[in-house]
Amino acid sequence: MGPIVGTGHTEGARMGLATEAGPVPPGAAGGPGAPTILLVQASTAVERELISRWAQDSGLDPVRVLPLHGPALTRPLADADGATVVTAARVAWLPRERNGVRRVRWADLASFTDPRHPPAHQQARIARREPDRAPVVVAEPATVAELRARHGGGGDLGRFVAGQAVLALERAERALVGDRYKVPKQIVEMIEDDPSFRREVAALAERLELPEAEITAKAHDALQELVASMSPMAVDLLTGALRPLHARAWDVQVDTAGLERLRELNRRDALVFLPSHRSYADPLLLADVLAEHDFPRNHVLGGENLRFWPVGPVAKRAGVVFIRRTFGDDEVYKLAVREYFGFLLSKRFNLEWYMEGGRSRTGKLRPPRFGLLANVAEAVERDRVSDVHLVPVSITYDQLREVAAMAAEQAGAVKKGEGLAWLARYAKAQLSQIGTAQVRFAEPISLRAALDAEPDRRLALQKAAFEVAVGINRVTPIMATALVTLALLGVRDRALTLGQVRAVLAPVRDYVLDRDLPHSGDTLDTDAGLRGVLAALAASRVVTTYSGGEEPVYAIERGQHLVAAFYRNSAIHHFVDRALAELMLAGPPDERWDVAFGLRDLLKFEFFFPDRDTFRARITAELERLDPGWETERDGRAVLARAPFLMAHRVLRSFVDAQLVVAERLAARDPRVPVVEKEFLDECAGVGQQMLLQGRLHGPESLSRELFAGALRLAGNLDLTDPGRDELGLRRADLASRLRAVLARVITIDELDAASRREVVGVAP
Repeated sequence: MGPIVGTGHTEGARMGLATEAGPVPPGAAGGPGAPTILLVQASTAVERELISRWAQDSGLDPVRVLPLHGPALTRPLADADGATVVTAARVAWLPRERNGVRRVRWADLASFTDPRHPPAHQQARIARREPDRAPVVVAEPATVAELRARHGGGGDLGRFVAGQAVLALERAERALVGDRYKVPKQIVEMIEDDPSFRREVAALAERLELPEAEITAKAHDALQELVASMSPMAVDLLTGALRPLHARAWDVQVDTAGLERLRELNRRDALVFLPSHRSYADPLLLADVLAEHDFPRNHVLGGENLRFWPVGPVAKRAGVVFIRRTFGDDEVYKLAVREYFGFLLSKRFNLEWYMEGGRSRTGKLRPPRFGLLANVAEAVERDRVSDVHLVPVSITYDQLREVAAMAAEQAGAVKKGEGLAWLARYAKAQLSQIGTAQVRFAEPISLRAALDAEPDRRLALQKAAFEVAVGINRVTPIMATALVTLALLGVRDRALTLGQVRAVLAPVRDYVLDRDLPHSGDTLDTDAGLRGVLAALAASRVVTTYSGGEEPVYAIERGQHLVAAFYRNSAIHHFVDRALAELMLAGPPDERWDVAFGLRDLLKFEFFFPDRDTFRARITAELERLDPGWETERDGRAVLARAPFLMAHRVLRSFVDAQLVVAERLAARDPRVPVVEKEFLDECAGVGQQMLLQGRLHGPESLSRELFAGALRLAGNLDLTDPGRDELGLRRADLASRLRAVLARVITIDELDAASRREVVGVAP
């Protein structure tokens, strides 16, 4: 074979070390002129020739050239002098560069080959015509003495050095292609070879009184089911195939400063990304953001519902870990999950999952589930890692195509299963742009610090999960669509002119700016911008426009209130403190703080409230904004009448309405009859519709099964759902009475706001 020129080389990480380093001249590890053993990872004559030419060009004259294969290394390493230097080299085949990016594309597979592993008959042509696709990567050298010391004398030295060389070459190649292609290899084998895993299996077999071989086999099967055997090709293919599901729909805006902070942290510790979950696009969008900023691919925990062909097999090869929704009493599966998490975190592979357990159907954050955190906590407690940092991630959209389907589910429709036909419909719907998507990162949370601060492990995990949710809410921006739907839903099906919408929003936007709350930009600063947001909502049939009069007027489209509420609810957590302060002032002054803390208890399953002292301080700050002299003002209604805007009825009415429906249906039941959740929620939906028609509820956005379910959880927490005697009926009636009193205050706020609207913009109450 003739000369092959221009292959180049990249030197990488030191063999067996976890740090990344720059180029080191051959022999440097063992001093000037130290003999060198070159380990060659090559499977074809072309690869061996390329490595040979690289060695000649670089002036390397090894005393021995050995195949990178454990059994072939044992005797030469045993005989070698301790000062002898060991390094390794291989050819890193790369895809063709297109627009400055090297990715495998579906078109590349027309020849049924992987550009990163071309067949032998193509390698010579690639090396000759496209030498930039065949660089040689080299592991930074280490001495035989250093490798022996790291080995420690247990097991086969050749096998150990071969494994360390492969890892070092992987790191060297990542220096060339980027961290996005950092992928683990031979995970099941490495876990099963770990003595601590074998001890865990033996202990479990003894506890379950089963043969150890049986537990070993079951653990192997569980690991095979779980482990995402990630490959760069699958990462490229899945990313490329699914990118249209979000790239065309949204202009993605990213918190790059937050990403840089995470990059620095990730150099020391593994990260667990915990995003909000509003869309099927969330993991695709986040994966693209991280890849564009050269983060390693996350191992994403996904539900079995997305394991359908052909997405499932490719997704598993691209880092998606399909995990059972419930483990039940399967102790072997629990062991496999625990060991898999521990392995990944110990190697600084990042995890990602959605703590809400599913997409939010209401637009606001769901209560977090923290069961999977226990597996991460165990890795910290057993010192498999020094620390793990939980990363709250907010992913927020102007609009979503799938909201209409989720709203239908809230009204009682059956959720449609995912599959190939579903994916085709979803992809088709994503072809046109519908606004922006915002990806923001809150301050990471040290899991070790959380565990050290609270001796009760379960409580520590609950608090950590709570802090994640609070972090997500803190950085979630107030989108323009959230403010517009907030305005239109607050006037109960009355239409507003452009000027009236602007007048309602102006003091709210001043409040957002005054508090320095995160928001999506200055879209609503001009009439043109506001008109554009209304037009976008009208195009999605969320808003209806009537243009047959003096000027266009805007209202929520009939039947679209749950969709509008979804967008509104993405931002209402920023206004809850303000709403509670208003409700405090809507009644007698001696009841104010009783009302505030009572509402905190009633709404604890809907919003994330801090401890009592912090809660009191936050509400006090809102009262000061309303009127610095609020404490001495006996007439709270007068304070509210002077306020530039009122928020309680816009933020809390649908939640209070839903709770009242549930409380009244419980009060109307025979206390001895058990509550069957599905049947009871069906009953609430039917009676709630009647109450809406009678004007007892504010709007259709109150008729949400998820809101009813949240209210039922509250009733369960108050011990009002299990069958009991007549006393239970009295306590249920008391809850309904308390909620009617709260609703009366909300209506007072609504009436005061209606009077203000009449005065300012001429809108009827």
